[in-house]
Amino acid sequence: MANFAKPENALKRADELINVGQKQDALQALHDLITSKRYRAWQKPLERIMFKYVELCVDLRRGRFAKDGLIQYRIICQQVNVSSLEEVIKHFMHLSTERAELARSQAQALEEALDVDDLEADKRPEDLMLSFVSGEKEKDRSDRELVTPWFKFLWETYRTVLEILRNNSKLEALYAMTAHRAFQFCKQYKRTTEFRRLCEIIRNHLANLNKYRDQRDRPDLSAPESLQLYLDTRFEQLKIATELELWQEAFRSIEDIHGLMCMVKKTPKASLMVVYYAKLSEIFWISASHLYHAYAWLKLFTLQKSFNKNLSQKDLQLIASSVVLAVLSVAPYDHTCSASHLELENQKERNLRMSNLIGSSLDPKHERGEVLSRASLLSELVFKGVLSCATQEVKDLYHLLEHEFQPLDLALKIQPLLTKVSKFGGKLSSASSVPEVQLSQYLPALEKLATLRFLQQVSKVYQTMKIEYLSQMIPFYDFSVVEKLSVDAAKYNFVAMKVDHMKGVVLFGKLVIESDGLRDHLTVFAESLNKARAMIYPPAKRASKLSEVLPSLADVVDKEHKRLLARKSIIEKRKEEQERQLLETEREEESRRLKLQKITEEAEQKRLAIEYEQRKNQRILKEIEERELEEAQALLQEALSRKKGKKPILEGEKVTKQTLMELALSEQLRERQEMEKRLQKLAKTMDYLERAKREESAPLIEAAFQQRLVEEKVLHEREQQLEIEQSQQRHVGDLKEKNRLERMLEHKMIFQERVIHRRQEEFDRRREEREKQINQMVKARKQDRETKRKKIYYVRSEEERLRKIQEEEEARKREEAERKRKEEAERRAKLDEIAEKQRQREREAEEKEKLRREQLLGRSTAAAAEIPSTRPVEPVAAAAAPSPGKYVPKFRRQNAEGSGQAPPEPDRWGSSRPDDRLSQPGDRWRSDDRRPSLGGSRSSWSSSRNLSRG
Repeated sequence: MANFAKPENALKRADELINVGQKQDALQALHDLITSKRYRAWQKPLERIMFKYVELCVDLRRGRFAKDGLIQYRIICQQVNVSSLEEVIKHFMHLSTERAELARSQAQALEEALDVDDLEADKRPEDLMLSFVSGEKEKDRSDRELVTPWFKFLWETYRTVLEILRNNSKLEALYAMTAHRAFQFCKQYKRTTEFRRLCEIIRNHLANLNKYRDQRDRPDLSAPESLQLYLDTRFEQLKIATELELWQEAFRSIEDIHGLMCMVKKTPKASLMVVYYAKLSEIFWISASHLYHAYAWLKLFTLQKSFNKNLSQKDLQLIASSVVLAVLSVAPYDHTCSASHLELENQKERNLRMSNLIGSSLDPKHERGEVLSRASLLSELVFKGVLSCATQEVKDLYHLLEHEFQPLDLALKIQPLLTKVSKFGGKLSSASSVPEVQLSQYLPALEKLATLRFLQQVSKVYQTMKIEYLSQMIPFYDFSVVEKLSVDAAKYNFVAMKVDHMKGVVLFGKLVIESDGLRDHLTVFAESLNKARAMIYPPAKRASKLSEVLPSLADVVDKEHKRLLARKSIIEKRKEEQERQLLETEREEESRRLKLQKITEEAEQKRLAIEYEQRKNQRILKEIEERELEEAQALLQEALSRKKGKKPILEGEKVTKQTLMELALSEQLRERQEMEKRLQKLAKTMDYLERAKREESAPLIEAAFQQRLVEEKVLHEREQQLEIEQSQQRHVGDLKEKNRLERMLEHKMIFQERVIHRRQEEFDRRREEREKQINQMVKARKQDRETKRKKIYYVRSEEERLRKIQEEEEARKREEAERKRKEEAERRAKLDEIAEKQRQREREAEEKEKLRREQLLGRSTAAAAEIPSTRPVEPVAAAAAPSPGKYVPKFRRQNAEGSGQAPPEPDRWGSSRPDDRLSQPGDRWRSDDRRPSLGGSRSSWSSSRNLSRG
């Protein structure tokens, strides 16, 4: 890694490397400079370096280097000069786009140049061989070699720029411009896969902005400018998706726009909303959601009428006609009447999503969620004045299909209207967001609606009709198509009809279920039996002993009512249990399906990865083979060019890679052998020359050596004499200096001893202080170790104590839970035993009560049969008149003989009630005389207590 004192030096070094053809080294040098921590402050030369850097990245197609460099440059100039980053990114995208367009134009020029009659005349043998081996066309090969790499690099450029600018509030406009250019790239070259990826990238960027709200440079979506940029990007995405016919991605774009509007809680401009509803209506029409298509058209009509001041009357009439026909195209019956529970839930969720998109709110807790319906749409047409703006033909069609009842003339009157309506349409001059409206697209739906209306009206008039006559009355379809439509209509309870092909007739009926007639047949049968019984056994006008029967009847009614309530609760519980089991089954099936889907997706991903690796390996092997073949051809051409006009060896033979390699290797081997022979000959010549030179130069070298020895001996003697003289002079000077310094020797020794003594004392003092400090540190460390050891011991003992306490507590809880479980089991066993005994007693009491009632009813019937029916008798007299063979109490006999009036008869509960008697015919019983008192029998009290518990 090279270190430069100034950034300009790195730029100069890069220019020098580029001039000698080493662009990769120049790119690496600039990359090291940009990623270095030394240059983190923005300077003007860094901008020029970045321009050169992106140019090198584009020339070498190094997208990864470009991304790293732009990220580092963003860190450098984010807070200082962000416009510099904008200029660099624009230059980078401009260069990438320019190179991609240049490669595309070169490929087109190459394709046009190769479009000749005689292909063999302009081709080399190597090109012919490659064309026969690969089997590719020239355009495919040129695209793969020239266009595809640059388009890949351009796509990588767009992704890199979007990734760098995704959370930069200062460069939102550049982010939006990059997204628009990427959309146009996908539109121009029909890149559907890249368009889906681009939409997903932008969607993830927005999701991350909402997820990580604490970022420093995060764009503020509440600002009007930011919101407008994001909405413009989404609307452009929506337009491109519809133009590429990617309807699923268009629906997701609609949801993105709606989510963005809900996020900021601000409605965009009317012009954008017109585009929104126009595209939404197109998507709903493609997906066959005619109801929501009609609602979107209604919203679009409202916006155009309210906000478009330039809307002409003709355009308004055409839009209104389209709205009316869209509403009429909705199916007149509900598709969810025979759907399953799971389908209803899915449909409810789908309706909720679509209604939110068109701006209507559905209640998810509603049972059916039918706030949006065809009936509400028809009422909206009249309420908002849409019908009054439509053409006269559309109005007539609306009245015929919705309000007129003409079963025989309906289809004949509708057909000419449909023919006229289908001709309406065209481009709108004053509504730029809705460029064109064609009413002919609604023709199939209107023909279907007319057929259904005809069948509905005919079913109300006729019971049977011949198939031939019915086919003549419906000119739109053959009878096979009419039969399919009638099957759907009968399935959803719109019309009831059957087709008898053997008799050639159609049978119409009423829209009633056969079980509806049998719903109340048991009630009707019971009423008839009661009437017959009353006629055979008329009720007695004066009944006796009814006071004994009515209280028991009240108990029976009460008990029966409680039993029915208990049965109803049991049935509801069973229904809830069945629904819960059904939901669990559906949940298990859904989880099983998701698991299977996940396994399938994983297997598919593995398979795709394996195929990708295989294709990659094959491509690498093919490139290696091509490179080896090119090298062999180059070697062969070089060898043939050195033959100086000799005839080529391969003329007329079949050329293969192996033969080329063998010929190239043999040619290299032959050249190497010739070169070795020439070198041996040259070496031999050089040996002869060297030997001759050495023979001539040997005596000259010896003479020069002897002369050099003489000269060096003289020089040595002269230098030795000079050294002796200088040593004598230095000795004399040193003796004089010694004599001069001897007088200061005593003072020097005294000073030396004083200094040594002082330093010795300082050394002893510091040594004692250090020993004291060391002793203190040793004592302190001993105390610390002792304290730490005691703390560790205390903590361990405390942890051991707490652990034992916890274990004892857990053991106690387990014992307590085990004891409670045993007590609960014993209590349940006792309760079950008591309940069984109670049920046994209740059954015995019910049997006794039943026997007693039978005896009472038998006696009352016998007493009633003995009363003469010819003359009316007072209730007291009737009660006092004894029947033969029946026991009569003594007080009754005495009263009957004496005063002719019997005392009050005690009831069966043991209490004597003087007011308990029968009134005259036509009077009512007192309600308090029918209720049993507290002194009743044990069996009746037990049964009433059981019923109250139930």
